[in-house]
Amino acid sequence: MRRWNGWGDDAIEFALNDEALAFLGARVGAGRPIADASLAQACAAIGPSRLAPHRLIDASPELRLHNALGQSLPDWFKLRYGRVGAVPDGVAFPDSAEQVRELLDYAARHDVSVIPHGGGTSVAGHLSVAAGARPVLSMNLTRLRAMTNLDTQAQLATFGAGVFGPDLEAQLRAHGYTLGHFPQSFEYSTLGGWIVTRSSGQQSLRYGRIEQVFAGGSLESPVGTLTIPTFPASAAGTDLREMVLGSEGRLGVLTEATVRVSKLPDYEAFHAVFFPDWAAAETAVRELAQAKLPLSMLRLSNQLETLTMLTLAGHKKLIGALESYLSWRGCKGEKCMLMLGVSGDRATAAATLKSALAITRRQRGVHVGKSMGAKWKQNRFRNVYLRNAAWEHGYVIDTVETAVDWPRVGAMMAALEGAAIMALDSQHERVHAYTHLSHLYAQGASVYTTFVYRLAGNFEEDMARWRLLKGAVSRAIVDNGGTISHQHGVGSDHAPYLEAEKGALGIGAMRAMLRHFDPQALMNPGTLLPEEGGAA
Repeated sequence: MRRWNGWGDDAIEFALNDEALAFLGARVGAGRPIADASLAQACAAIGPSRLAPHRLIDASPELRLHNALGQSLPDWFKLRYGRVGAVPDGVAFPDSAEQVRELLDYAARHDVSVIPHGGGTSVAGHLSVAAGARPVLSMNLTRLRAMTNLDTQAQLATFGAGVFGPDLEAQLRAHGYTLGHFPQSFEYSTLGGWIVTRSSGQQSLRYGRIEQVFAGGSLESPVGTLTIPTFPASAAGTDLREMVLGSEGRLGVLTEATVRVSKLPDYEAFHAVFFPDWAAAETAVRELAQAKLPLSMLRLSNQLETLTMLTLAGHKKLIGALESYLSWRGCKGEKCMLMLGVSGDRATAAATLKSALAITRRQRGVHVGKSMGAKWKQNRFRNVYLRNAAWEHGYVIDTVETAVDWPRVGAMMAALEGAAIMALDSQHERVHAYTHLSHLYAQGASVYTTFVYRLAGNFEEDMARWRLLKGAVSRAIVDNGGTISHQHGVGSDHAPYLEAEKGALGIGAMRAMLRHFDPQALMNPGTLLPEEGGAA
């Protein structure tokens, strides 16, 4: 059963052993576990619904709570402390585009804000309900999950936008195909959510980001239906897909999406390579990306992330033997780990791996085989459960991600880690910060930084600490020329920093587009762009 106040299946645990707890204690201090509010306590704080009755809307408090928040740290604080604040006034589960249309018409008649809801995995405040005079309807789209068409000649598949990742892949794999889109939230996020937040999967190097695979679809807006046909390419004016991509529910409700799929690879493996230091590692992955080899994944951890992952892995004797071997090969205290993926037919995969390892050897890379890669693949969607385990021991984990051109990668990494450390130093608290490059391009790379620090033990202080840290790292992104989001979208958390990237003219153009599709500003207000006088 899915956790109501944390990540994932409540039957799955990511245990922190004594060595891991000692490591965290040495880095940031001893954690102070807190007592969580119960589900009953959280529900008791929810007020009566303000919605006019409708046959598709359920206004029960528990259902409203389950559709109120995502997975950002502020969302966790609200749930764990039982301080949920404003929640939707009701939840609807439409099972067709016609029912979505009916609900949007209802919202327009009764002046109701609408928040589209998929898997509820947002870490950027996409589902936040702003306290105000308007009632709020959460539209949960997870009943729109069927594959309605598979064109094997064009390699196109059409799905309801509310399909979860595992269900989507199961429907495709039954016919020998895959979408290949595997974000860490894969098990609980939806196709529509990936599209409207511009998601990137772990193997985007082979399969592409979501904008490369989104071919067309249908969106119900407050003023009508936007239908986007599929073409292999088009020079006919504005690409309508680009308006939907990254729209975060502000244009309307994406009900159906056609995506470009691939045949299942005959072979797939992930290999680990260690480098003696960051300079060698960064040079190697830049050369790999610019060589444009048909790799499926490159993921490079810096020294602190490598140390953290090896420490938390357990298997002390095996890790000790690995450390001894790497030390003998010249990879000691500053070593960095690269996870490298190859997919395809066996001959191509073998040739690709050979070429890639030749590049890594030029930078003193030490290939340790694919056993660590197999373990990584086994746990690729389990590592996020570390957030639950850390909380139980009095720690919180948060992340931020951006992307920059290659000349700025090292400076951005240092700036993000340093900004977080300085932000909480003013509170006499330490932060353990570490970084990896999660997606690699010929032009540059994503920079994905994780922060671990201690819980304060009360809602107000923990929210204040998060605001300090989030503000500091977001300003560091802007000051160092990065995008405010590479793969998680804007939401309400990043909206204040968007103008630095888009400029005033760009923001104005976005506002005009939203107003065209949603003149009453009903759709997901406060997300993507800050409100201006209550209008989009």
